[in-house]
Amino acid sequence: INVVSLDSVLPEFLVNTRFAGIALFEWLGVFVGMPMFLLLAALLNRALSRLIGQWRRHYYRKSDLPNPQILPVPIRLLMLAGVIHWLLAKLSLPLLARQFWFTTAIILTIASCVWLLICLNGWGEKCIQQRLAGRNLSGATSMLRLARRVVDVLVIFAGLLVGLYHFGVNPTAALAGLGVGGIAIALAAQKTLENIIGGVSLIFDRAVGVGDTLKVGDTLGTVDDIGLRSTRIRTLDRTVVSVPNGQISNVSIESLSARDKFWFHPIVSVRYGTTSGQMHAVLEGIRLLLAETGEVETESARVRLLRFGVSSLEVEVFAYVSARDLNQFLEIREALLLRILECIESAGVQVALPPQTIFIATASALTESGLNGSLKTSSARRRTSNQVSAKSA
Repeated sequence: INVVSLDSVLPEFLVNTRFAGIALFEWLGVFVGMPMFLLLAALLNRALSRLIGQWRRHYYRKSDLPNPQILPVPIRLLMLAGVIHWLLAKLSLPLLARQFWFTTAIILTIASCVWLLICLNGWGEKCIQQRLAGRNLSGATSMLRLARRVVDVLVIFAGLLVGLYHFGVNPTAALAGLGVGGIAIALAAQKTLENIIGGVSLIFDRAVGVGDTLKVGDTLGTVDDIGLRSTRIRTLDRTVVSVPNGQISNVSIESLSARDKFWFHPIVSVRYGTTSGQMHAVLEGIRLLLAETGEVETESARVRLLRFGVSSLEVEVFAYVSARDLNQFLEIREALLLRILECIESAGVQVALPPQTIFIATASALTESGLNGSLKTSSARRRTSNQVSAKSA
């Protein structure tokens, strides 16, 4: 219990001098020995980092490569805990000193392991982010950040449980209380959890991507960012609408950017009085135009006389156009509409105008309806003003 094998090695004043019942050499070991060991480990880490960094730059022929961390702080703490265990096995110390140094080594081991796992988790997140950087998956990056935070919290919580178990504290009651508290928090944050789960489902399904043009309900715009709680959409008015992910996952989404081809479907109206020969010429000219246009899908293209309308003969033009984006499709559609107009004009046919109804009223009707009423009103006003002026006089 009290024997110390260092009596013959250390000076007598280091062994016999005590503060709070603890020998002076133990105080020196805590406040001098441990900091000195960490300082030497830091110097060793700097030397090894420079040496291996120079070798990496020479081997990969890249002068901008940084020096790696060979001995990070968690590894140094683990080394210190190992040295303490080794010294406890080699030296004979009093019982209280052995308990103190053994507990110190255990605390250093738990803290260094938790710290090292958190560092490894962050390193894994950076590696996955580099892989996802060129795939335009900002939502996956947000989910990855959340997963890292959750794993960090679980690692810290596991370290606390191990420390409590080492000191003889039973964490069963605390775990039961945390379970009940977690249920209460989940019920209170139901909408938030719904949005987070909706964001995770959107990210995994990859139904929406940054830069896509979407129509969600009455909102039409381009996706700026996909977060865990909401998705920001830039509208055509250049405003930003934040739509909760829970709402997006429960409604129908129309992705305009996912179109593999564009629908060209104008209805051409020509005047009545067009002969059958002219109509044949118009139909054949439009069909030939669609067949000669390389961007038009010939298998789906059709031109038909649709119906005898109220004021015109209606011709349906149906085709799919291959284009890389909306701007190119608008350019192709403009050229096709101009060529269709040329086909109509070359056949001697005119485009029908929409019917209009104009109501014309005669002067007598205006006099009987509106003018007489206005004259009666004005005369009544004049009589009332004359009566008021007479009374005042």
